Amino acid sequence: MRLCATKEENKNNYNYYKPARSIVKIINGLEEIQPIPYAVVTAGTFDGVHLGHQKILKRLREIADACGGQTVLITYWPHPRIVLSGGTDTGLRLLSSYEEKIHRLEQFGLDYLIVLPFTKEFAALSSQDFIQQILIEKLHTRKLVIGYDHRFGKNREGSFEHLQANAAAYGFEVEEIPRQDVDEVGVSSTRIRKALEAGDTDTANHYLGAPYLFVGEVVHGQQIGRVIGFPTANIAIADPYKLIPARGVYAVRLMLPDGRLFGGMMSIGVRPTVDNSGVQSIEVNIFDFAEDIYGQSVTVEVIAFMRWEEKFANLAALQVALYADKENALEILAAISK
Repeated sequence: MRLCATKEENKNNYNYYKPARSIVKIINGLEEIQPIPYAVVTAGTFDGVHLGHQKILKRLREIADACGGQTVLITYWPHPRIVLSGGTDTGLRLLSSYEEKIHRLEQFGLDYLIVLPFTKEFAALSSQDFIQQILIEKLHTRKLVIGYDHRFGKNREGSFEHLQANAAAYGFEVEEIPRQDVDEVGVSSTRIRKALEAGDTDTANHYLGAPYLFVGEVVHGQQIGRVIGFPTANIAIADPYKLIPARGVYAVRLMLPDGRLFGGMMSIGVRPTVDNSGVQSIEVNIFDFAEDIYGQSVTVEVIAFMRWEEKFANLAALQVALYADKENALEILAAISK
């Protein structure tokens, strides 16, 4: 398994902050939904908005453009597994928070994004009621596009076969992304999660079609990095379900709230050389940067895994390793900026 992407692969995965166009309208909840002229609709959690999801979104856009329609994505928050487990599903790790998912979806030219609060009451809605109340009465759906083996409604009882058999009665067409198209991409959110947990950013970023990222607040740390010439921004992530990549050192890019972007290197781990607490931290050494950003919300792009976390004999040995890490990170970041 390769733990670091080639320069060309990193360059292909590089472009994240340049959406094709912003979402025209974001609608929160059923009450705000109004009929949409020639609605071309899809639905799902779309965690990570990976290449499989992107096939659906691109097809949605093609259909809408061909018939002068409007693209509509229905998604849910919180994640259904959180609600259905009563918050006890401690094994769930998400590729994107709510804000991250919105930001990612902006790349795909959606006209409408409908975010439905996922509650136990909503989970009890039958597939027939979902079709009638939301797709027909609320949206006046003209065409529905779904991924292979997509299920919906109570106990996931709704299926493509049912929709196709009753399309005439419902008054809309239905199209399923074929299984071979999904298998051809070979991607799933589970596969991406496993790659990130194994330090395989090459695979994860390839299947995401962009670098994995997370948003967090800069908080105060012990400032040991400053002592050895590598001051760091300590990042706190509020979402307990957000997936944190494997412990190790990474080449990253960090974006400030004002849109400025900086290269850097990130350490995820328990800092075994300087700390015996066993508490995991996320620290980013931002290159060519000397501003006070405590309390600010920053976005970190995980560009490439460089090495696993190590315990060094002393701070001097750690310092030597960090100089080598910085040289490696600078080379990786220079390659993707060309």
